[in-house]
Amino acid sequence: MQLEQSENEYEIDLKALLFELLEHWKALIASTVLVAAIAFVISKFILVPQYQSTSALYVMSNTITSLADVQIGTSLTNDYIVVVQGRPVLEQVIGNLGLTENYRELRRKVSLNNPTSSRILEITVTDPEAVRAKQIADEIASVASNYISVKMVQAAPTTIQNGYADGNPVSPNTKRNTVLGAVAGFLLAAAAISAAYLLNDAIMTREDVEQKLGLNFLGSLPDTGQEESEEKLKKKAGTAKRTGKKKRN
Repeated sequence: MQLEQSENEYEIDLKALLFELLEHWKALIASTVLVAAIAFVISKFILVPQYQSTSALYVMSNTITSLADVQIGTSLTNDYIVVVQGRPVLEQVIGNLGLTENYRELRRKVSLNNPTSSRILEITVTDPEAVRAKQIADEIASVASNYISVKMVQAAPTTIQNGYADGNPVSPNTKRNTVLGAVAGFLLAAAAISAAYLLNDAIMTREDVEQKLGLNFLGSLPDTGQEESEEKLKKKAGTAKRTGKKKRN
């Protein structure tokens, strides 16, 4: 492990770690390409495309005679958010359109947004079918407007924007997922290589003795086993040569 110990503190040799990563560049590239390819295949062929459509309601109070009435209209928008995603409205939408979803499933497909300092209530629906997303968003706007007028005794919100079915999916983003997969693959490989390097406590070279143990290197002893093996090989080679000469004679 390339760590220098000093007063119970450890310092990582970043330069050595960088060289270790460069030494395993093939593994880094392979992991990057592999995970990116997996992310591409999943995004392109496995995940179901999702489409969004947005309808918008304009919220107003019964009478607008002063700034206070405008502020009341703004406050009503927050109340209407609760109403629009409430069970009575969504269950009526399910019945009107003959949807197979129950209330909770439809609720997960609906998101509401009130732009800052406005009396606009945006109703966005996400669905695997672009046309159905538009139909649901428009129907929610219509049902909610009537419900608010009758149940809350307020001026019915006006639909100022119907949904669109442009056929462009909002997810999955294949390009973004592929790039994120490539980054994740690189980081995973780099983390694995770094962990293996930092956890390696084996003493292999003179530098390992000095860096890992903090000791001065004085000298080394020859590997007698290796020398004996080399001498045996030389003797065998010499014997083979002499035998060959005898046979030729």
